Amino acid sequence: MNSRLILWSFVSALAGFLFGFDTVVISGAEKTIQSLWSLSPAMHGLAMGAALWGTVLASLVGSWPTDRLGRKKTLLCIGLLFLVGSLWSALANEVYSFMIARFLGGIAIGVSTVAAPLYISEISPPESRGRLAGMFQLNIVFGILAALVSNSLLVNVGENSWRWMLGIMAAPSLLYTFACFIIPESPRWLLSRKGDRAEGVAVLKLITPNATAAELEASANAMTTASDEAGSPQRFWRGGMKTPILIAFLVAFFNQLSGINAILYYAPRIFELTGLGKKTALLQSVGIGVTNLIFTFVGLWLIDRLGRRTLLYIGSFGYIASLGLCAWAFFTEHFAIVPACIFAFIAAHAVGQGAVIWVLISEIFPDKFRAMGQSLGSSTHWIFAALLTSFFPKMVTAFPAGWVILFFCFMMVLQLIWVKLMVPETKGRSLEAIQRDLGVS
Repeated sequence: MNSRLILWSFVSALAGFLFGFDTVVISGAEKTIQSLWSLSPAMHGLAMGAALWGTVLASLVGSWPTDRLGRKKTLLCIGLLFLVGSLWSALANEVYSFMIARFLGGIAIGVSTVAAPLYISEISPPESRGRLAGMFQLNIVFGILAALVSNSLLVNVGENSWRWMLGIMAAPSLLYTFACFIIPESPRWLLSRKGDRAEGVAVLKLITPNATAAELEASANAMTTASDEAGSPQRFWRGGMKTPILIAFLVAFFNQLSGINAILYYAPRIFELTGLGKKTALLQSVGIGVTNLIFTFVGLWLIDRLGRRTLLYIGSFGYIASLGLCAWAFFTEHFAIVPACIFAFIAAHAVGQGAVIWVLISEIFPDKFRAMGQSLGSSTHWIFAALLTSFFPKMVTAFPAGWVILFFCFMMVLQLIWVKLMVPETKGRSLEAIQRDLGVS
């Protein structure tokens, strides 16, 4: 594989590292912040949720800067937002300033889920697009683990340890921002949006240095033709786009209706419901992070070998088996198997939906609509993440835990049917070929 592609993909995927870090780093500071500023439960919830609502908003409008400014400039702006947000939140002296800073970080997260997978998909050859685009998810997992480790190392540095926890993120943010200067603009954006054929062909030459001039011109022609056939950006919502729109919406919908965010965020609570002590429950939660990392590697190793559809099949069967057994354990009080079921659930997610979601959404839309399609999938993901994260505690209070888990299991049965009936295999296919396969017109 072209070493330039690996480097450019890695730089873009570092936005995922910042995404994961920023999402979890607040966990080490939230209790101190509540006590320091004497926040009511309602205000504490608003302060902690400020980043999430920034993420939801940015995922809805993330296609605008990605299309107007270009992929590279948008990625650069993401780094600056992470940098400002981390420093501002660390230096905040009152809650409203802190909320604005966290909101900025949330905007960076939301736009990153649009721009970064999209950029990697547009520069990658078909045979390695899954592994390269999947680096975004891998970096999210790394960022989560890095935040947990960072918090544990900084917890005893003094009364302002929470400021160091939040401020330390400025270092990777600055590194990422500078690294963005070395990546080129997406050739597909140059050809389909900017109309700069000379620069687009020049970037294609960097991506495929062994291609002849005729082959480069043919590739540029194919991209331009496919983009022209897809119509104008103002006609995203139309009959000819219904298949990719449905796929993007449903892959994000089912991703969250598996219960993944609820289980990740409330793992200690779930383990405590089984009778485990609080300390043991927290220890079990660390195992979730390790399991997620290991099987994310497995998913990336398999995604270009077995394909996206096959991984969704594997993940669906894994979801159904693990959630079904977990529900049975709660109904029958065989709590000893719950930790193993949760670990199996996390493994199924990492290999299946976790590895596939950002890759698949970035592949199924034509060049002119890719940012809008990525924004659709991303916003669907974040809206349902916010809803489920907010309502899960009420769900397990209002209903027995077994019924809640059984509901998630039923949704994964529906996902399995959807994969069988609608999801195409995109492995090894050019983006133009995928566009034709989906009947985009």
